Amino acid sequence: MRPFVTLGVLALIAVVLAYVRLAMRVETLEAELSGRRPPGGAIATALAPPKIVVAPPVIPRAELSELEKSTIALFSSRSKSVVHITTVTLQQDIFRLNALEVPQGMGSGFVWDTQGHVVTNYHVIRDAHAARVTLPDHSVWEAKLVGKSARNDIAVLRIEAPNAELTPIVVGSSHDLSVGQQVFAIGSPFGLDTTLSTGIISGLGREIEGQLGLPIHGAIQTDAAINPGNSGGPLLDSSGRLIGMNTSILSPSGASAGIGFAVPIETIARAVPELIEYGREVRPTLGVQFAADAITRRFGMTGALVLEVVPDSPAAKAGLRPTRQELATGRIALGDVITALNKKPIESNSELYLALETYKAGDRVRLGIYRDGKPVEVELELASNVNP
Repeated sequence: MRPFVTLGVLALIAVVLAYVRLAMRVETLEAELSGRRPPGGAIATALAPPKIVVAPPVIPRAELSELEKSTIALFSSRSKSVVHITTVTLQQDIFRLNALEVPQGMGSGFVWDTQGHVVTNYHVIRDAHAARVTLPDHSVWEAKLVGKSARNDIAVLRIEAPNAELTPIVVGSSHDLSVGQQVFAIGSPFGLDTTLSTGIISGLGREIEGQLGLPIHGAIQTDAAINPGNSGGPLLDSSGRLIGMNTSILSPSGASAGIGFAVPIETIARAVPELIEYGREVRPTLGVQFAADAITRRFGMTGALVLEVVPDSPAAKAGLRPTRQELATGRIALGDVITALNKKPIESNSELYLALETYKAGDRVRLGIYRDGKPVEVELELASNVNP
């Protein structure tokens, strides 16, 4: 009889312990849900398996270098002067016979003054029906073409934005640059608005082909990443001053290959005021029209062959002879061939144009001419290509 009593007592104790544990577990769950600590929490904790909590390591922010701080400050201040340019063209709706505006391209530019003048590349807005300028505050403005120089790939637009929203670019110089100097390019590559890329000056005094087939003299070569959409954006020195305008790249793929070119600020600073006032660059002129270089070479000559002479021009007053057809025989009589300008040899039309760029209207120059098989010299006063 005793063994049965003992087994009954043990079974009763086991039931009581199971009930106590169940009650403690229920109380613990209720406490966890209500956010309070249950009585006897020490016993419950002792019975529960220990929890190991590992706090994540706290990594302090690395201190920025002085170079990083200056780059951030440069971008923060100068990006306020950089704009995004979108061009549109007209396309006819064949079903409704209506003219629709269709996006044509995009590029970059920079604010020149508080009168709303914006400078960009001519090829950015070439053949466009309209252009829109997006300022850093994302406001969009219709732009009017003020002037253009296809010769140097420069165009000036104007927007009617309030003066308070316009931050003109800080103009520097390009005559004192050095290869290896750090530069910064800001623009909208592939439409990504206000992007910064950095690099160095890789070369100076480069000649790149302009929109008229004539070379742009004194271009700056850089390895800063320049991609489609960067055209017209500013190239800055380490002080944030404008030293050039990004205009083209040399790449077999069309994307940046580390060889980019910028129009120097000296060319921009000379051309922009003239474009604003006259709509085109004011250049010295002889008052002649030249034959193509291929025609000149076909006759076994080098130089600039005079095809036509403008009446009452400096060339006409100096007696330059145009190419003409003799009425009696029908034979072509070649005009004068300009072979030198102030003793500097001239072998092509482009060389003559480049040589004239160093002069201004009113300067007197001496031309070396090949006429009727003999060398001749004439003196004349250069005129302006803009009518008074």
